[in-house]
Amino acid sequence: MAFTNFADTRPWAKAIGEAIGRGAMPPWHADAKASVAFENDRSLTSAERATIAAWVASGAKEGKKIEYVAPRKSDTGWKLGKPDLVLRVPGYKVQAKGDVPYTFVVFPTNLKEDTWVYAAEWRIDKRNVVHHMNAFVRPPGSSYVEGYKPLEFFVPTISQRRVGRPGEGSYERRELLIGYEPGYVPIPWGPKQGKLIKAGSDVVFEIHFNPDGAEAVDNSELGIYFAKEAPAERVVSLSVQNMNFLIPPGDGNYRSDASATFDVPVKVVSVQPHMHLRGKAMRIEAVVPGGARTPVIDVPRYDFHWQTTYFLREPIRLPQGARLDCTAWFDNSANNKYNPDAKRAVPWGDQSWDEMHIGFVEVSFDARMNADKVLATSPPPVSSRGE
Repeated sequence: MAFTNFADTRPWAKAIGEAIGRGAMPPWHADAKASVAFENDRSLTSAERATIAAWVASGAKEGKKIEYVAPRKSDTGWKLGKPDLVLRVPGYKVQAKGDVPYTFVVFPTNLKEDTWVYAAEWRIDKRNVVHHMNAFVRPPGSSYVEGYKPLEFFVPTISQRRVGRPGEGSYERRELLIGYEPGYVPIPWGPKQGKLIKAGSDVVFEIHFNPDGAEAVDNSELGIYFAKEAPAERVVSLSVQNMNFLIPPGDGNYRSDASATFDVPVKVVSVQPHMHLRGKAMRIEAVVPGGARTPVIDVPRYDFHWQTTYFLREPIRLPQGARLDCTAWFDNSANNKYNPDAKRAVPWGDQSWDEMHIGFVEVSFDARMNADKVLATSPPPVSSRGE
């Protein structure tokens, strides 16, 4: 429904009041008292909530009519404007029922020179069946899912997805450009920041569909925006994750810990908690040498259906030797209404009935620096939803 005028909004007054009263809308799950400030904060203040509650309680009457500027519609259909490069899913046929494995497709960029990107935007076609999409930059010579024909769908095994060459750097192999999941909103990286696509690179889509009872054909698109000049800071994505856990049956508060240590000074640009249906809560903290801790984000009530990427209003500067600690809690009990099976021990896995513990983090650093020198720890610097 659209709430752009009184006539369209009035019938939903009671539902609006209920959703805001229980904190379901607007969807924002970071605890303001235990998190930093975020640029894309869409939460309401206590006063705003009280105003809406009073309006509903008084009969949701129409106020004084005012002239307002209608929401501007993009001439191109893209929220960030016309992209410099558009990559389009070539008509994936989503079945009506059953499980769909992670599906991949390779797009040659045909870029003749190293290109800096200041933003990227997903335009999802069939939102009702798209679980997530990831776009990875695959540099020339990379071992990542090599050997497959461009623009043709393929389904590699997890082992094939993890194949690498001895001595191959993680960012020499692949780099997450941008991901989509419910709750996604496109936001450019900060001033003088960008991600790098080297000359001759491919972009690999990793796509996961969830059938909803009717067949569909998806033609989702990714728009990429080129920077006019090289930025001062390069942005990369990394995963603070734990893949080695087994949540016991019936455990309502299982804890999992992960961390990543930096070998160079960095700035924390954005964070995104990621778990599946048993995800309960997640906290990410920055720890500097000497032990001082700074809270980054605390999500006390994780919602699998709204996976927000939180962009820091002021990036956190971390010195060499600092680390990020990511703690996750899971509810595998019968009290969790989304739990597929409370009697099952739950490992890491691709599908939503398994689990994941990932704190997706974007950091920036001196653009002249080798990205593979950023992390001092062993966890992979970038993860797909299933790796």
